[in-house]
Amino acid sequence: MSERATREEIVDVVWSGEWVAERLGVALEGDGELQELLGLALRRNPKRAHLLVSNVLGKHVPQRPSVVYGAGYGLGERVRALLGADEARRAVVLGYAETATGLGHAVADGLRDAPYLHSTRRPVAGVKQAGGFEEAHSHATSHLLLPEDPGLFERDASALVLVDDEFSTGNTVLNTIRALHELHPRERYVIVALVDMRSPADRDRLTDFAAEIGARVDLVTRAAGTVSLPDGVLERGQALVAAQEAKAAEKAGEAEEEGEASASAPPSEPAPAPAPAPVTRVDLAWPAGVPDGGRHGFTPAHRAALEAALPGMAERIADALGGGARRGRGRVLVLGFEELMYAPLRLGTALEETLGTDTEVRYSTTTRSPVLAVDDPGYAIRTRLVFPAHDDPADGPGDRYAYNVANAGFDAVVAVVDSTADTPELHASEGLLAQLSVHADQVLLAVVPSYTPTPVSEPAVLPEPLRGPEFSSYAPEDVGWLLQDLSDTELEAPTEEREEAIQSGGAHYAESLPVEYQPSAAYQALFTAALETSAARIARAVGTVTETVLAERGPRPVLVSLARAGTPVGVLMRRWAQHRHGLDLPHYAISIVRGRGIDATALRWLAAHHDPADVVFVDGWTGKGAITRELAAAIEEFEASGGPAGFDPEIAVLADPGGCVRTYGTREDFLIPSACLNSTVSGLISRTVLRADLVGPNDFHGGKFYRELASSDVSGHFLDTIAARFDEVAGQVEDDAKELLAADRAPTWEGWAAVERISEEYGIHDVNLVKPGVGETTRVLLRRVPWKILAKRGAGADLTHIRLLAEQRGVPVEEVDDLPYSCVGLIHPRYTRGATGADGKAVKGA
Repeated sequence: MSERATREEIVDVVWSGEWVAERLGVALEGDGELQELLGLALRRNPKRAHLLVSNVLGKHVPQRPSVVYGAGYGLGERVRALLGADEARRAVVLGYAETATGLGHAVADGLRDAPYLHSTRRPVAGVKQAGGFEEAHSHATSHLLLPEDPGLFERDASALVLVDDEFSTGNTVLNTIRALHELHPRERYVIVALVDMRSPADRDRLTDFAAEIGARVDLVTRAAGTVSLPDGVLERGQALVAAQEAKAAEKAGEAEEEGEASASAPPSEPAPAPAPAPVTRVDLAWPAGVPDGGRHGFTPAHRAALEAALPGMAERIADALGGGARRGRGRVLVLGFEELMYAPLRLGTALEETLGTDTEVRYSTTTRSPVLAVDDPGYAIRTRLVFPAHDDPADGPGDRYAYNVANAGFDAVVAVVDSTADTPELHASEGLLAQLSVHADQVLLAVVPSYTPTPVSEPAVLPEPLRGPEFSSYAPEDVGWLLQDLSDTELEAPTEEREEAIQSGGAHYAESLPVEYQPSAAYQALFTAALETSAARIARAVGTVTETVLAERGPRPVLVSLARAGTPVGVLMRRWAQHRHGLDLPHYAISIVRGRGIDATALRWLAAHHDPADVVFVDGWTGKGAITRELAAAIEEFEASGGPAGFDPEIAVLADPGGCVRTYGTREDFLIPSACLNSTVSGLISRTVLRADLVGPNDFHGGKFYRELASSDVSGHFLDTIAARFDEVAGQVEDDAKELLAADRAPTWEGWAAVERISEEYGIHDVNLVKPGVGETTRVLLRRVPWKILAKRGAGADLTHIRLLAEQRGVPVEEVDDLPYSCVGLIHPRYTRGATGADGKAVKGA
């Protein structure tokens, strides 16, 4: 969203601070944008009379979700530019409860790769407190820090980014820095706020504080200014609040006599209790394992999983809203709940995209903060709903508030709470839902599951690896599968159905399995011929990569294949080491899932049985390097969360056509026959599965053993055919390994650049739908819904099976020049089941 669009959204004819300014003499002085960003209201607070009311925070003033999210995300991008990409990736972002929890989360998103934590006023049993601080001017002063990862603030002494909605005196932020700096000193802090409202004296104090602790402290804000407060403003403000509440009480009494409801009744008066309209509960299908917010930490992996699920959740809300919203009519408010600001905000941004610009979507949240309501266009808080707390707060029962919701003309309100707050008090006759029903024709309730970390003190009983012949057709010494057996679970779904669910955000690809492709006789003959033709070439690459690993990671590396494609390569590397050097190397297969990371339970098992420094991760080939990046990020996150350290995220691969790794057997893009088939060349094991209802926090990821396909199994034949050529290529391997060990093997990422170019040239705009290389293109044709195949002109026999599969599925093959791969598979970029025919073949022009 442009800055101009944002400014147009928040500007008003009458400044929403005019009422307070005229009566108390309070003035805002500073940037020209300041009055557009802020209004004024009066608190019921003995410590501070005025309240700066943000128009872009989404707390007290309903605002377009995209404007609220854009304000925080833009600040995060500025912090990323300030720190640089590397330091931004290692930074930790801390937001303040309750007002800045969503803002801080959006800032963390703008940094892209930084984990996020917000302070909380909700203690959680079993979670150890990592720190705390006081917010002196607040109505609830104590903040707790309850990260699930106790080492979150120890990350490489990285920058700490602290986010609040306003930077007024600086006391809260300085208290935080001082407390955390004593425990974990670091060289750099960045303070982020929407507005900087410090006095000149407070500005000097921050400079002195930075010098005192010996750290650099930067400040990033959207606007700056000061608040001018005349003498006696606190007392005059308290008197004005008392007078207004007395007037409101008198008016409420008159209205009650007439049977009318008052949206701005004072807390001392009970809210009217009309018969509540039915509340429709919406099942969001919240993604498993994703926290409801940053109370215990929120990682980049959580962020990726949530992003993938948002469109599907927005569709569920839109369907529940019904025809009016779908046809572009009415106003919809997404109402969050106190500290739960980010989840409803992102649901709001997704709902904006789903409903389109003709439906007005707004976002705000309920709050603990008592503020005077005055129905005047020059005052920031026009109306107030008062209702009892409904999450059993630690400090006891009390009133809670929703501002500028009553009489605001909303046709529908989507109330979003966490499951802890889905209590009888929420549904009571005087509760929030009943009060919302008075002011909207439709009320929906969406409940996000409250995330409770597994207590660190609970010892996990780790499972043991699975081995053949009970699980897989490989010999037991070939590989230990760090998987759980889901063979008796129905997981398969038609390819077209899976593709639609994946691209719509309704499901992750790892939550189901494609129906296993059963090759025709012609295709099986092609595999056999290709294996005979390429066996020596593959044996040479196997020997080269194994000798490189032994030279650089020896003398007894632990081979850990990334299941499933890496497993046959790991078995072959193990056989080479045994055949040529008499080494009996341990070999395991582990699951890694794009967007979800590596199996942490399996990593813990490896660390318990081997030195992590000896582990060498193995894969079949590289495409654009997505798994290479995924593994590096996953290992970093695993160690940052308290997992055993020492794993090297570098991957050793048979073929590296993408230029993504430094340990490889070859960088040629040629046919590796194990890519031609699915389980029948991989020990009869499926691709791995990660689904919350099947995989618990201390379980391995899942996989299936297709025993029923034993008659078609060629796993052993594949291994034996290549191993039979080891002696034949031994001399070439010796020369190749010496040459590689002396060469500059730094990754070029040439493949990634090509994928980005292809994504744009073909109008796909999503690199995840571009699958480069022979192996990845084969997977597209076997397991996804292909759109078209790009083939390097003159690629020859390596693409024979690609052309056969493409012909079987009705997919066009386009000959192109200037391609660093032999071929590239393009997944259908706008897939619905209407994009293919009844037989699963591509429909022209879809």
